Amino acid sequence: MILPHFDIHEGNGPPLLMVHGFLSSRAQWFLNLEALKTISTPVVVELFGHGRSVAPEEVRCYHPDYYVEVFEEIRRSMNVARWNVLGHSLGAALTIRYCLYKPESVISQMFTNSSSAFAETATTQKVKDEGDTFLARFEQQGMEAVESIAVHPKNARQIPQMIKAALLQDCALLDPPGVARTMVYTYGNASVRTTINTNSVPALLLCGEKEKRFSVFRNFAFEQMPLLNIVNLPAGHAVNMEAPDAFNAEATRFLNSESEVK
Repeated sequence: MILPHFDIHEGNGPPLLMVHGFLSSRAQWFLNLEALKTISTPVVVELFGHGRSVAPEEVRCYHPDYYVEVFEEIRRSMNVARWNVLGHSLGAALTIRYCLYKPESVISQMFTNSSSAFAETATTQKVKDEGDTFLARFEQQGMEAVESIAVHPKNARQIPQMIKAALLQDCALLDPPGVARTMVYTYGNASVRTTINTNSVPALLLCGEKEKRFSVFRNFAFEQMPLLNIVNLPAGHAVNMEAPDAFNAEATRFLNSESEVK
């Protein structure tokens, strides 16, 4: 099995799988690691084509179902029966799916704003329908195509300058074809909208309430996802970077509460 890059940070508690979002990297979590290490052992994964991870040519490696098996392989390699998980944006779509498929491996899950997790079929189908054109453009234009994406970190306005600088440094490691495959094959298949009602893992949505376009998905998750609690935080999409102190406090509180009931 081809595995992405991951870092294990020594901490004081069960492993915590952490998965970043599209065009991001492990730098996303720099302001959260110290707090999370007080109650967990962070395991920070970088998506294929991002950061220090490889960018396989095999399409199957980018499918969300493959990531489920990747996460299981990492867990088994650590010789732990269960762990907690945390996902941001596209990474959240992957970790939520993982919990739906492998609930026996998970203690609890946390996630942030993720339109991709709750996207409607028409939205994701459009991405797949245009996939060949999209892939060809990235093959031809390379980093120019990557930098034209609206959510590129260079366009971030609300995150601390130190984190933005680290993200931009890691953007130099992005693999354009890998980014394109992530968009078409990962995002295009990421939605768990039709299965979220089967969730059996305690869950916390750390919601950046300033991202107004996410509110419809927040409400959908609240209505459809069992065992979900929601905490609204004073931030936009990048909640863990924009409001790190509030994020860290709520995340550690949740992890602590779940460890007490197990």
